Order: sequence, then C-alpha cells, then structure tokens
Amino acid sequence: EQCGGDQDGWKVDSLDVVGTGHDTMRTAVVRWKATVAGSRRREGGKAKANIDQKESVSVVRRSQEEGGKVLSTRTKQPKANAASGPFLHVSKPLPRVLLLHTGGTLGMDPDISYNELEGEATHLKAGTGGHYKTGLQPGALLQDLLQVVPELRVFANMDVKVMFNKDSSRVGPKEWAQLAKELHKMRDVYDAFVVVHGTDTLPFTASALSLMLAGFGKPIVLTGSQLPLAMPRSDARQNLIDSLTCATARFAPPHVNFREVGVCFGGKLMRGNRSQKVHTNQYMAFDSPTYPSLATLGVEVEWNERFLLLQHGYSAYRPRFKLDPNVIRIPIVPGTDPRKAYGDLFGRGVHGVILEAFGVGNMDDRSSQGWIPWLRQQTKKGLSVYLTSQCTGGELHPELYKSGSVAMQMGVESGPQMTVECAVVKMMLCLAYPDLPLSQPIAGEL
Repeated sequence: EQCGGDQDGWKVDSLDVVGTGHDTMRTAVVRWKATVAGSRRREGGKAKANIDQKESVSVVRRSQEEGGKVLSTRTKQPKANAASGPFLHVSKPLPRVLLLHTGGTLGMDPDISYNELEGEATHLKAGTGGHYKTGLQPGALLQDLLQVVPELRVFANMDVKVMFNKDSSRVGPKEWAQLAKELHKMRDVYDAFVVVHGTDTLPFTASALSLMLAGFGKPIVLTGSQLPLAMPRSDARQNLIDSLTCATARFAPPHVNFREVGVCFGGKLMRGNRSQKVHTNQYMAFDSPTYPSLATLGVEVEWNERFLLLQHGYSAYRPRFKLDPNVIRIPIVPGTDPRKAYGDLFGRGVHGVILEAFGVGNMDDRSSQGWIPWLRQQTKKGLSVYLTSQCTGGELHPELYKSGSVAMQMGVESGPQMTVECAVVKMMLCLAYPDLPLSQPIAGEL
C-alpha cells in the first residue's frame, strides 16, 4: 500500500504486483527522492534511508482445524534498505499455497520400508508395501520438505496439512470426499493447492477432485514420487518443485492462467482427469493418452496454453460431495458369457458398470454369447451402463455396429471417450446426482 505514490521520501519507479489476496508478493522498485528534507542522512557521502531494519525471520504458526494440525511457514520481509544505492526492492508477500499430504511413497521412511541392496535401498521389503507412520505431524513433514527442498520457499508461503497417511490403494470415495471438502473450505484462503499422493490410484483421485469441484477456479496439482524423498536418487524433489512451479504460474512471468486440477509428474503437467499411470518403476510414470500435456518442464517451462481449461470456459462453481461407490469395470473378453461370469449384478447391489468394448464400441452380438441378452436384463432392472473402449486413444462410434446400436437403444450411454479411471468416478458422481448426465462435460474430461 506504500507503493502507490510518494511516501516518506520514496517514489515508485516501477511496480510488478500480480495476483490477488493480502499475501500475494512481488517486487516494486522505488527510488529515493533526494529533495525531501529530513528523510535522509549522509554517511560517507552516500544517501541512506532512515528506516529500521530487521533480519528475515521464519515465523511458524500452528493451528487446529477440525482435528488436523496445520503448519504454516511465513517469512517476514526485511524493511527498506537504501544503503547500497539509490534503488530499493520492496517485497510483497508470496502466493499462499496449501500442501495436503495423503501418504504414498514420497513420505516413506526408506530405512524401515526398503531392503538394502549393494549399499542403496531400491526395493520395498516383500509383503509390506512400505511403512506408513501413524500420527504423522505436519511440523515434521514440512521440516523434512524444506530441509531437502529449500527451493520451495522461493515459490510460495506454504502451509502443510496431513489429511491422512495411507497407501494409495486404500484411498477411495470416502477419502476423495474428505479431500474435496477440505479444498472447498480453504478455497478462499489460498491461491493454489498441491496434493501429495501415492501413485497407484492418483489418476482416480485427480479425476474425482476435478469432477466434484468442477469450476473451482484455482490450481490443484497432484504429485508423488517413485522413491521416498529421503533417498538419494528420489524423484520427489523435482516433482515437488515442478508442481509448485505450475501451481503458482499465475504469479510469475509469463503469468500463465492455469486454474484446473492437474497431475505433475516426471517433467509433465497433465489434466488430472485425462491422466493414467503407464509405468510401474520409471520416473515418467504417467501419461495423458487422450489429451495433450498442459506443460513440459525442462530447462524451460513450455506451456500449451491453448489446451488449458480456461480457454474453453468454466462452468459455475458447484461443489458436489456425494458419490455412489457401487460401480465396477467390465472388460469384454472374447468367449466369456456375462450371464455366467457376472450374473445379476444389480440384484447384488451394483448400480453402475463401465463396459469396456472392442475398438470404437463393438462386442459380440450373438444371443448365444450373452452380452445383448444380459445387457437387456440388467438395464431393465435399473443398472446404469457406460460404454467405453479397451483402446487408449481414438473416438467412440458404437452406432457403427449392430451390437452398439442395440445397446444404445437399451439406454446404455456412450460419448467422447474418457479414461477408464475418470469414467468410473463420473459414474459414481452421476449416480449420486441423477440430474447430471454422464455425457455432459463439466471439467474437460470429455
């Protein structure tokens, strides 16, 4: 507020302030007005501002929020110092970022979780899946993060909250709703969000958050790692730096207006609901087979701005926290009779099926093979079916085949192809909100 004009002998020379909120920081260059009497003093022939100085200090604040502790790291900026010359850099607060920790490999203790092979631990101890510390506190987590990745302080004032600390195979609809509610609650408090997550089900969680919080309007970046942060060759450090780079892209040149749910991993930023895990142990473990990457992070950050969700418009923000988890995936296997393999799914409590057909939406249409009779019986009972493909790319056109046409006449839904992870989550959401059609895009998933 002191950079809007003349103030105590100083005048704004240039100003670069980006973003909104009282904690947003950029730098203003102000110059000393030597003509103002009494506001300077001479020492060795050089003008010096008569302003008190304090060293930058790290301020740590803890607060209790709904049973979860939050650790906040703030840096008080040093006051003005003109001793070195006629120009002064005045700092504004950095963007505020909330990091939500949910577990996964990134936070594991390698000494407990990994075997030691030839001096370097690289393989999980058999039968354990890794060790997840109970009662993990945000203070210890943030201390570890800032010790290994001190560069994080450059990008943002970062708060950390431990939502839970689990293997991602144990993260499902209950946890998705928990995360969505926390993000919704903190939407007006922070400028951006980073979610640390295990890799195995990360695309499911990314899809869930994008759909449940459609129109959220602020960056939510999910990331993780293939090796724990504490290991020498871990990819966690770079993934964290890249994720924070993307999450705060609006606040630094070239001021990219990224405001959606993304997955940042292995040097790529992908739309969350288009991402899939494609490799078990390589650092580039994720890909976006149905949509171009939003950014590539190397020596430079190369943004594909025309593919950002903002370019195609946002829906009004409407959070939806309910999900119906009674959904399964069924890949069509040649020769399998679904009447024997699956029987009366609806009668056993299954409400939705993602049916993975061949090619553009084809399946065996012979009555003896059972797919058409089985679909007719189950859809009449009330089973919701979404037809997708076993292919990872290309368009769906089930109407080109007899089996697909008949299925559509029964009420089976189809449309532009979603990833199977996203299709499962959207089916859960649409079952909980019957007014929301499966084929209606709400977060760039179609």
